[in-house]
Amino acid sequence: MGGLAALAREAGHKVTGCDAGVYPPMSDQLRDLGIDLVEGFAADQMQFQPDMYVVGNVVSRARLADGSPKFPLMEAILESGAPYTSGPQWLCDHVLHHPSNPRHVMAVAGTHGKTTTTAMLTWILESAGLQPGFLVGGVPLNFGISARLGLASAKGVNGQMHRSPFVIEADEYDTAFFDKRSKFVHYRPRTAILNNLEFDHADIFDNLAAIERQFHHLVRTVPASGRLVVNADEESLQRVLNMGHWSGVSQFGATQTATKLAQQTSNPTSIHAQSNASNTTNNTDAHTFWSIQGPPNDFAVIHHGKELARVRWEITGVHNQLNALAAIIAAEHVGVSIPQAAEALASFQNVRRRMEVRGTVARAGGAITVYDDFAHHPTAIRTTLDGLRRKVGANARILAVFEPRSNTMKLGTMKSQLPWSLEEANLAICHSGGLDWDAREALTEMGARAQVGQTVDEVIAQVVAAAQAGDHVLCMSNGGFGGIHAKLLKALG
Repeated sequence: MGGLAALAREAGHKVTGCDAGVYPPMSDQLRDLGIDLVEGFAADQMQFQPDMYVVGNVVSRARLADGSPKFPLMEAILESGAPYTSGPQWLCDHVLHHPSNPRHVMAVAGTHGKTTTTAMLTWILESAGLQPGFLVGGVPLNFGISARLGLASAKGVNGQMHRSPFVIEADEYDTAFFDKRSKFVHYRPRTAILNNLEFDHADIFDNLAAIERQFHHLVRTVPASGRLVVNADEESLQRVLNMGHWSGVSQFGATQTATKLAQQTSNPTSIHAQSNASNTTNNTDAHTFWSIQGPPNDFAVIHHGKELARVRWEITGVHNQLNALAAIIAAEHVGVSIPQAAEALASFQNVRRRMEVRGTVARAGGAITVYDDFAHHPTAIRTTLDGLRRKVGANARILAVFEPRSNTMKLGTMKSQLPWSLEEANLAICHSGGLDWDAREALTEMGARAQVGQTVDEVIAQVVAAAQAGDHVLCMSNGGFGGIHAKLLKALG
């Protein structure tokens, strides 16, 4: 919603907004843009009399214990008959598919890595001179902002006119209390990355099959001239494709996966068997397979066994290799060559709150480094820790400090996966405040390698007691975590 506000302001609208407990970096960005932010959802905000209320999916018709509405402003909007819409719908109507300037929408979907991959793809297009519009659920360090409109029209790198690209992080969470479709069905992309797909959002989805169905709704919106960029390592995404697809498909993954799929689709019969939908179009030439080879900091982009380019950068983690590969394939769809895309990634600076170093504390024998990362799903926690382990080496100590803050984690749906997700940590410290399940019990199998704190202050005290010279303290949360990073640096100093 903050990114939408930024786009509306750039388009010339007067923008105000409200929310509760906004934290950096978005609070800082809104302030810098001169967008007035009102704390809370009081009905007296009707006095602003806007032409349109754009409603985020945090808003509901919920009631408090005393029967009063949790969101009085929404009740007032409904009573008055004032115009309102959802964020994704406003974006579709006024930016992505405005009749005077329809965009080539490039959507990045997946359980993990959406923000990072969106930022990568945007930077590749920027480096190629396309000046894309974008909306990212974070702040890419190469840009310093989370959203912009980009050029109204553009020339491709091949010199031909085309729709101006707009890169958007495409979320499967529902749109609004009055529109329970996934957000991404509003975007109608021509290029869509399906990066991975696991069970998440247990507060709105009953099972993985329900999310797969939503991803297929996204697939249905891609035109025949479009491209699906699909992670071939994900069985869930293969099931999505098997529901039917009507556009070109480029699959990527490990070398073995790509080779196997290429062999399976070397004849038309096998290709047709990919789908059991009678109205599916399978284009043999449109199915291509891509893979990576080499360590995360220096790896080759492989297409049908041939190295096309190398990516040399400072970004860690195998997951980021796959994110980069997806971005490279998507960029090729709008004319950016593979070598040009790989070269652009050498100067990619990642996104705020993605393995972001928040500071160091000098100690005899080696500084203690404090990191901030957005990881909250068990798989994301594991891949983040794996990336840090590869960076710091087997002998360095990692202290993983995390809070299960997402709706899914608060429900305890994935608590049994936490010990697996934290295997690379020498010590894990969980902030358990606000949980309805027993974090100590969930982490029992980790023994002395796990601790639990009810408050942020208690967690900080545990880190200070355990920290040693040369340690790496990785804080993971999809929220502000009570400002723990600055507090830790102060306490450790």
